[in-house]
Amino acid sequence: MTNSLFDNWTTQLRKGMLELAILNALSQSQLYGYQITRKLSEIQGLVVTEGTIYPILSRLKRDRLVTTTLEESSEGPARKYYYLTKLGRSLLTEMNTYFATINAGLTNLAGASV
Repeated sequence: MTNSLFDNWTTQLRKGMLELAILNALSQSQLYGYQITRKLSEIQGLVVTEGTIYPILSRLKRDRLVTTTLEESSEGPARKYYYLTKLGRSLLTEMNTYFATINAGLTNLAGASV
């Protein structure tokens, strides 16, 4: 029973972190979908597939947090590159600040219980 509770908790945590991770990846440079998936798959514990990334990217674009450009590739078909808009950068700053506050609080709680 404990494993299923932990599995459910980690699944929900990862879902909540994906948007933040995608926006942070795009804050460094414009990337195409597969590059985003590769970057995020380097984060231990953050299970990422292209099937989870593209719906989030579509929503972020619809919400005007990212925009896209189509660029020709010498390695195959044209690639859709994603990059942050001004609104996306502003929201990312708020999200990172909020996350840092919660993380600091949790770290203090964990330290207090030791």
